[in-house]
Amino acid sequence: MALKILVVDDAAFIRDTIKRTLRQFLHPLELHEAVDGRRAVAQLRGNKFDLILSDWEMPEMSGEQLLRWVRSESNTPEIPFIMISSRGDRDHIVKAIGSGVSDYLSKPFTPEELQRKVIKHLKKMGYVPPVGSPSAAQNSGFSSLEVLTASGPSNTENGSANSGTGRKPSDKSTATAFKGRAQLRFANLQADCVVRELSLQSLSGFMVRGEVLPTLFDPAVVDLSTEDGEALARVNGYVHSLQAVENHPETLKMKITIRFVDNDPEKFETISKVIAGG
Repeated sequence: MALKILVVDDAAFIRDTIKRTLRQFLHPLELHEAVDGRRAVAQLRGNKFDLILSDWEMPEMSGEQLLRWVRSESNTPEIPFIMISSRGDRDHIVKAIGSGVSDYLSKPFTPEELQRKVIKHLKKMGYVPPVGSPSAAQNSGFSSLEVLTASGPSNTENGSANSGTGRKPSDKSTATAFKGRAQLRFANLQADCVVRELSLQSLSGFMVRGEVLPTLFDPAVVDLSTEDGEALARVNGYVHSLQAVENHPETLKMKITIRFVDNDPEKFETISKVIAGG
C-alpha cells in the first residue's frame, strides 16, 4: 500500500521542492498538498495520512493552529507532524514542541535533512525503505518552470489547491533602494547582504564570496531588518541569479538576486511600507 503524505505550505515553490525530494526516496507514494492549514483540515477530514509536513507561518490558518487541530480533533491525533519553518530561535521551537510537534526542519533545508527526518518517523511506524531506493541527495531539482518562477497557480496531485497568488499584493513594487540590513540564509551557509534594490517580488544586492556559494534555484530565507537591527520581515525565496562583480577569478564580491515565493500578506505589507519609505 502506498504511503500517503500531506505537504502544507503557502509557497508553491517550497511544496514542489518537498514533493520532488520525497519521490526520490519513497515509493510507492501518494502525495497530497494544501496551501494553508484550513485547506489541510479539509483534506484530513476525508483522508488518512501517514505523515504531515507543514510550514509554520501561513495565512488563513497557521501550522501551529493546524497541529493543535490534528492533536485534539482529527481522527489520527498520533500522526507524525514535522514542522518546517524559517524561524530557528529556541523559544519558537519550545513552543512548537509544547503544541505537540513530532520534529522540526529549518528552512532552507537540504534534501538529505528532509530524507533523514521523514525516514526516522516512518520507521517508527514500521516502514522499511525499499532496497536500492534512490538517494534524495542525487537531485533536488524542481518539476516545472512555473514553480521555479513562482508564478500562477500550481496543480496538485489527488486534489487541487490554490497557490495563493490571488492573496499576494498587487504590483506596487517598483524596485527601490533599501537602507536597512539583510541576512541571507541557505542550507549550508549564512551571508550578510548589502541591498541594492528591493521590491515585492525580489531582492538584489551584494554578498561576500566564501568557501561555499549558493547555486541557482537554491531555497533561501531573507531576514530584513532596519539599520538599527530591528527585525522587519522574514521572507522565503530562491536564488534567481548569482554573478561575480569583477572580471577575475579572485573576486570576493558577488551580485545576487533572490526571488520571493511567500504569499503572506503581512510580510508584503511590511515590505510595501519599506519601499514607500514608511
